[in-house]
Amino acid sequence: MIDIKIIRENKQGVIEKLDSRNMDSSKLINEIFDIDIKKREVVKINDDLKFEQNKINKDIPKYKKEGKDTEILMKNMKTLSSTIKENSQKISILEEKQKKLSLMVPNIPDNNIPIGMDEKSNIEIRRYMDPTKFDFDPKAHWDLGKDLNIIDSEVAGKVTGSRFTFYRGLGARLERAIINFYLDTHTSKGYEEILPPFMVNRDSMIGTGQLPKFEDDAFKIENTDYFLIPTAEVPLTNMHREEILILENSPIKYCAYSPCFRAEAGSAGRDTRGLIRQHQFNKVELVKFCLPEDSENELEMLLNDAEDVLKALKLPYRVVNLSTGDIGFSSLKTYDIEVFMPSYKAYKEISSCSNFGDFQARRANIRYKKDIKDKSKFVHTLNGSGVAIGRTVAAILENFQNIDGSVNIPEVLIPYMGNIKKIS
Repeated sequence: MIDIKIIRENKQGVIEKLDSRNMDSSKLINEIFDIDIKKREVVKINDDLKFEQNKINKDIPKYKKEGKDTEILMKNMKTLSSTIKENSQKISILEEKQKKLSLMVPNIPDNNIPIGMDEKSNIEIRRYMDPTKFDFDPKAHWDLGKDLNIIDSEVAGKVTGSRFTFYRGLGARLERAIINFYLDTHTSKGYEEILPPFMVNRDSMIGTGQLPKFEDDAFKIENTDYFLIPTAEVPLTNMHREEILILENSPIKYCAYSPCFRAEAGSAGRDTRGLIRQHQFNKVELVKFCLPEDSENELEMLLNDAEDVLKALKLPYRVVNLSTGDIGFSSLKTYDIEVFMPSYKAYKEISSCSNFGDFQARRANIRYKKDIKDKSKFVHTLNGSGVAIGRTVAAILENFQNIDGSVNIPEVLIPYMGNIKKIS
């Protein structure tokens, strides 16, 4: 949630920044602005009435002591109390309306990201390794998985539906090996491992920005107010909802494995085969809480942590700085890591690393103090995929395949695979 003070001080600037996200924000921002003016006017009136009320409260005992008639004062007091109560109700209604509208406003993009309407305006920052080349015609991971009997989407389609997958045998073991490798790597860098609930309540989804705008993308549990998590970012960030953290110099860092559940509303026809776009997939997530002055540097470090696991796997990838039209709702700046996929002859996203500034903290009321005596302020939050597991499996199958249809295991994963070096 953006700070209302920013809208008050530079309404047109906010509109221009938000419109760079490929949206028309003027109606929404003007409505919030107008409600804020009305609310402040009523608050000012009520403050004046309360001042008058306090004055009369002091005059009544004085009048009684002096033997003066207090009837008029009591009548005025009753009128004031009634008016103050009515105004308080108006303020509450205006505040609720303002909050409801404000929850629909995305974060203001950072000044240091490219301006553009979509992913075509993203800027490549760097690459690691050259795209994999073969002296034979490489197979797509969905064909490799089927031929090796380690990925079964047909049975998943029967048991559940489209965009679900069964991992079998060494496919299941490879998925588990990657999860453990990622967790071991990140915890060795000071991230505290968390195993969170895989369901959260509505307040948690609002806190990180999934609701109310993107409810169609969420899986809601019928007859409850629980949602299956779209990412472990939601429970990890909301661990500190309505809290004041004591932050001195170091950030608070969490990592977590979880399944992720996404309805993928509006993605019909996109990546319908294989592991790239599933309704359920596994991921290791990284979340940070840090001082506002540190968040820009912490984003770079978060990105490096996500890159390190891909470097260890020796998967070719590139890093891109997302444009204003491509960043997520809650983000002010996002880097995507895209792994090279031979079947696409292109790079596909495998991780997003984002700085949210104080946007999520305002929604979830997460504050910090450097010292217990300090006044609390809103913390900055960051998160990144560290990284998506299914897409890692797909990338390994395609980039480490052999002419005979077998797939080599990346060296760093061999100990996690019980020293199995190849899937044949």
